Amino acid sequence: MSSHILSWLVFIPIIGALVSIVYQQAAKVKGLDAEVVAGTHKWIAAVATGIQLLFAVWLYTMYDPAGGIQFQEKFSWIPQFNIDYFLGADGLSMPMILLTALLSFIGVVSSWKIKKSPFGYFAMFLLLDTGMMGVFVSLDFFLFYIFWEVMLLPMYFLIGIWGGPQRQYAAIKFFLYTLFGSVFMLLAMLGLYFYADPHTFNLIALIQSASSIDATIWGINVQVLIWVALFIGFAIKVPIVPFHTWLPLAHVEAPTAISVILAGVLLKMGTYGLLRINYPLFPELVYWFATFLAVLGVINIIWGALNAIAQVDLKKMVAYSSVSHMGYVLLGMAALISESPAGAQAGINGALMQMFNHGTITAMLFLLVGVLYDQAHHRYIFYPKDYHDPKLAGQPGFGGLGAKLPIYSAFVAFAFFAGLGLPALSGFISEVMCFIGGFSVFRTLTIIGTLGILLNAIYFLRAYRYVFMGPLNEKYAGLKDMTGREMFTLIPLGILVLLFGVYPAPLLDMIAPTMNALVDLIHSAGSIMGIQ
Repeated sequence: MSSHILSWLVFIPIIGALVSIVYQQAAKVKGLDAEVVAGTHKWIAAVATGIQLLFAVWLYTMYDPAGGIQFQEKFSWIPQFNIDYFLGADGLSMPMILLTALLSFIGVVSSWKIKKSPFGYFAMFLLLDTGMMGVFVSLDFFLFYIFWEVMLLPMYFLIGIWGGPQRQYAAIKFFLYTLFGSVFMLLAMLGLYFYADPHTFNLIALIQSASSIDATIWGINVQVLIWVALFIGFAIKVPIVPFHTWLPLAHVEAPTAISVILAGVLLKMGTYGLLRINYPLFPELVYWFATFLAVLGVINIIWGALNAIAQVDLKKMVAYSSVSHMGYVLLGMAALISESPAGAQAGINGALMQMFNHGTITAMLFLLVGVLYDQAHHRYIFYPKDYHDPKLAGQPGFGGLGAKLPIYSAFVAFAFFAGLGLPALSGFISEVMCFIGGFSVFRTLTIIGTLGILLNAIYFLRAYRYVFMGPLNEKYAGLKDMTGREMFTLIPLGILVLLFGVYPAPLLDMIAPTMNALVDLIHSAGSIMGIQ
């Protein structure tokens, strides 16, 4: 089984979805009670994602950080076009595999109260899980693209059917933005295939041959066109300003678990794609685009934070904070061109660590917002000015919940401090590493980017003050503290946030050899160009 562990990781959720389909048909024939059927679908999804998580942990125990690409599975899939079923894992994909498996399991548990068509919801969730996991283990570009597109359909329905009042508009906007980026990815993929000799979608083979592509279209180097097309496709998913406008609405309208997946996993696919495909395919072009990427990263940091400060909805505030925090990843990635090997390694390792750490922190934040919304049925820090009750417009939405909900307020304080980058919590170490790398090559931009730390503190502490401090709003005197199920979803994330804040070595040791090899590849290209 270990020889096909990556296939099991990818397709266990699909097996769970098929079991749900068979059970649903059998339940209809037998006329089983609707509540019993709904509960069974939940348990099927929980077991499927739980087994996937155990497999991911097992994979981690067998993984050798110095062993390069491991657990490879390869066979000819469509031989007429040299398309392979090619899977593998290295230090770039391993943290994403673990994150995806963990958040998928937590997402199922946090969806336990879903009442609207639970069969459809959990079947779509499991299909989404397969798409995400497939992206992180694919080493054939054609297969990568299929899994990338597989995610689109279930996410569209999960937002459009189970989301909030504007769910259909949010789902369509998400679909169109992502599909727009996918078109550019498709064109780049086809360009790589036809210009490669021999024609192939194998990413390992393309890395070895792509730099030798010597052609122009409309007077523009084909390598540049491919790099830009891929960048647009991945930038929309990050999302990089100005491609970010789909994200806040999608988060606000999506169910809690889907917001967790959106911020915790889907955003990371954009930066993962850049590191997996753009950087190694055309290492010379990294030098041409690094400054541009650093500028975009700093814009993300500042613009996202300023927008978060302006929000009156807790969930929208957290959504914009994700835009800001992904900017640190971009800055760290841009630092790869630093003439200082230590600076380049700090930047790129910090970027990948930030991808993982942000996934766990933002998952906590969205889960906690969902806990409050389930009882209070709103998420307002302040009621908006156009609120239907003029007497409440502009007034604090809550107040004094800290005394009423001590366990919940403690979890929120922990998550907020992790989000603003408090030392000894995981967000701090990864952000600092991104700044170390950035400062070694983009000093002015990095200094500007550090203002994001201050802005983060403003919106998180402001929200905590008006929701949890002061006199209790008697309207919410009946709220109950967190349940065991809710704490079950949060405690594992909190442990990881604290562990990697105090002792980041397990995460750093897992990713460093692969990332350092990428640094060497980029610097070797720079030496050939006479830059390094």
